[in-house]
Amino acid sequence: MPDRALPYDRPTDGAKRHSHALTDGPDRAPARAMLKAIGFTDDDLARPLVGVATTWIETMPCNFNQRRLAEFVKEGIRAGGGTPMEFNTISVSDGVSMGTEGMKASLVSREVVADSIELVVRGHLLDGVVCLVGCDKTIPGAAMALARLDVPGLVLYNGTIYPGTYKGRDLTIVSVFEAVGAYRAGKIGLDELYDIESAACPGAGACGGQFTANTMSMVMEFLGLSPAGLNGIPAEDPAKDDAARKAGELAMTLVRHDIRPSSIVTRAAIENAIASIAATGGSTNGVLHLLALAHELGIPLAIDDFDTIATRTPIVADMTPGGRYTAADLYDAGGVSLVMRELLKRDLVHGAEKNVDGRTMAKIAADAREADGQKVVLPIETPLKPTGGLAILHGSLAPEGCVIKLAGHERTNHRGPARVFESETACFEAVKNRQIHEGDVVVIRYEGPVGGPGMQEMLSVTAALVGEGLGGSVALLTDGRFSGGTHGLMIGHVAPEAALGGPIGLVEEGDEIVIDVASRRLDLDVPEPELARRRAAWQAPAPRYLGGVMAKYAALVSSASEGAVTTGRRMAAAARASAAVSVVAEPSPITGG
Repeated sequence: MPDRALPYDRPTDGAKRHSHALTDGPDRAPARAMLKAIGFTDDDLARPLVGVATTWIETMPCNFNQRRLAEFVKEGIRAGGGTPMEFNTISVSDGVSMGTEGMKASLVSREVVADSIELVVRGHLLDGVVCLVGCDKTIPGAAMALARLDVPGLVLYNGTIYPGTYKGRDLTIVSVFEAVGAYRAGKIGLDELYDIESAACPGAGACGGQFTANTMSMVMEFLGLSPAGLNGIPAEDPAKDDAARKAGELAMTLVRHDIRPSSIVTRAAIENAIASIAATGGSTNGVLHLLALAHELGIPLAIDDFDTIATRTPIVADMTPGGRYTAADLYDAGGVSLVMRELLKRDLVHGAEKNVDGRTMAKIAADAREADGQKVVLPIETPLKPTGGLAILHGSLAPEGCVIKLAGHERTNHRGPARVFESETACFEAVKNRQIHEGDVVVIRYEGPVGGPGMQEMLSVTAALVGEGLGGSVALLTDGRFSGGTHGLMIGHVAPEAALGGPIGLVEEGDEIVIDVASRRLDLDVPEPELARRRAAWQAPAPRYLGGVMAKYAALVSSASEGAVTTGRRMAAAARASAAVSVVAEPSPITGG
């Protein structure tokens, strides 16, 4: 027997529900040896091990402050009696890659983020995890990983960018995209375009309006997965460091008490999150991401649920792109809790739902502190609009549904001739060459989850149309997606997509398309016999990628109407077909035949 105390006989901390199998006892000496090589001590390994998942990357400002914030998260974990283990995953910048082939990687990255966090936490038997997120897909990706793992954890948004300024007006990245359209239309010169480019993004943080990143940040608070009030602190506000430290401490409380995501994210919490999107004119990407998160949790959720909730939810936040203010302005006004407070006045959210900080939504709303004279969040008695910022349409062009954003325009009806493009690139060239005219319905297809693959966003096209002055007179529909910065009469997520034989693939140049928001219809005004003829002649296009992650994604991904997940109906159908073939092919155990 050794004559000195060794860690092998130390009693296991009860909060080491997973990591004890990694670190405790003499059989785990090899693992301990490797961990000691990078500085972990016996005391460190005796504590619960908590992951700090960052999505830091040097390709954008959106996640750029996460290395610094991770250090403060780790301080909080240590203060709470845990041992942090930092790891990283990937991110793809929508803003940087927009309008290029690289944009197709964006939605795919959501799955890779989720898979990466899941694999590290499972592979290293971590007891909890704090996910530091920034740009668009990292937020739902982290939430999906938490849902799969169901270990104690939370999501912390690293914060919005501050707006840039130019000639006395606030700028966001969307201002630059629209300036490109204005330049192409001859409305501004190259010097002014360059000045706007140079002023729009003054530092670290995710895109500044109620675009996808800030929409999903708010969604995380309404879901309860992010500590109330911490996400909204801008990236370069000095208070963000302390918020990160608090998140680390809170993570340890969750680990100690075994409070898991499945006890926080309920059907009611998801309904709250949908209401937050509707009430702020938020990104239609929230539809895609909440469908995916519900899928991971096994919570029934249909695309039409978004329409039901949005119809009863007024817009109470005057936020860009449909309104005037940025996410930093919302923080200065009093934050997300002001939106909660207004919605609770009419029981439009479920006040009893819990946040990871232990408070109910009703308590968070009651604790709201409103800045004197703020104009960002309006009283629900006098909302900006009586119904929410999105709607779900069906019809002959979208049997499984599609999403229209309503916060940024007033038109609810449009009939016009189709201008058909087989890719976003081809459409952008037409817009640049001023080949789109008032009244047109621009159709961009074969850009869905399978067809793209990756369902890229169309901000380059939509912003250029707005910049040219056509935003109020044309419509655009696609089986791809829109940026949260898009405004105008734009319809996305058209399903089934063209690559899977959806009706959008049958549209021909000049066909009349009818949009009727009040009736929730999107229709192709072409006789059924003619559509039948086209359908019989239609052939699926060859895959755009024959190998690698893009081909793998295209083979697995489901329809946008169920969240574009990689474990959805298409995968299940393929598995059933494979099983049926196996059953037929297997020899009988009795006869051998």
